[in-house]
Amino acid sequence: MPSQKIFASPQDAEAAFYEALENCDIEAMMSVWAEDEEVVCVHPGGPRLVGYTTIREAWQNVFANGTRLRVRLSQQTTVSTPFAMISMLLEHIATADNENLNAPVAATNIYVRGVLGWRMVAHHASPVPPSSIAEAPRTLH
Repeated sequence: MPSQKIFASPQDAEAAFYEALENCDIEAMMSVWAEDEEVVCVHPGGPRLVGYTTIREAWQNVFANGTRLRVRLSQQTTVSTPFAMISMLLEHIATADNENLNAPVAATNIYVRGVLGWRMVAHHASPVPPSSIAEAPRTLH
């Protein structure tokens, strides 16, 4: 299980998630996740992974090739309550040695507040065709 790092806000947890992703750091990645067997992760084009151990193994496989990533985030929208935050955004991912961005990935990250601060309980990422990306409207109605 991860070290007992405390994230004071969901934004801190999210920043740590993307930093761990860019650094291929499995311990930092798993310190963001809740120590719960109900956590869920879906990588682009992948199956639904449930449980801390299963998710750790999947991230180890992602990091195994050692390719360092660069992640730029855009179009973030959040829904917050005192005990949960849902973050919906686009991830623009490139490798450290090739700054050309690949097709964006639509991601939804869910964080909950518990005794040990904020932790991720779900990450779902899906590829998005570049031609379908438009600036999100600022006013719905």
